[in-house]
Amino acid sequence: MDGTTVREMRPEDEPGVAALFASCEDYFVAATGNPALPGDVQSLYYALPEGADFDQKRLLVMCRGASVVGLVDVVDRHPDAESCSVGVFLVAPEARREGIGTNVAGRLIEEVAGRGMRKVAATCPGNWEPGLGFLRSLGFEIGAPQDSSAGGTVGNRTRRPEESGLCTARLRLADR
Repeated sequence: MDGTTVREMRPEDEPGVAALFASCEDYFVAATGNPALPGDVQSLYYALPEGADFDQKRLLVMCRGASVVGLVDVVDRHPDAESCSVGVFLVAPEARREGIGTNVAGRLIEEVAGRGMRKVAATCPGNWEPGLGFLRSLGFEIGAPQDSSAGGTVGNRTRRPEESGLCTARLRLADR
């Protein structure tokens, strides 16, 4: 991965994550209709689906040197003990198409399978082909887009009203 490391997010990473969010405007506009807001980084720490505990939450950053080039937001063992839910999986535009996302996703899938989880759920805007293609390349089955009026959770967090047309993608690890 040409020097890219993956580790738990730390408070000093917040400016880098904010810059990542700003650079990933294409994703946020596709997902919510708007660019990321300054408070979205802080909300990462608190965004949990109903029934999940904070100790299940993992925020991982992908770094090249001191620069944050990606983020993964995961809730382990949700919605059940055999599942893991991914809320956000971002790679900075300047680092896309280099295999970083595929490599990190593969390592995380192996890790969760090794810890006994058999299902991974993720979300993606139904009109954002880069994300849908990425999920398909990993073997995820993509569900139909859902209307935001359905409410409820999406991935590992509560769906916001402006999030329309998000698809849930599922991967069964036992099938791999």
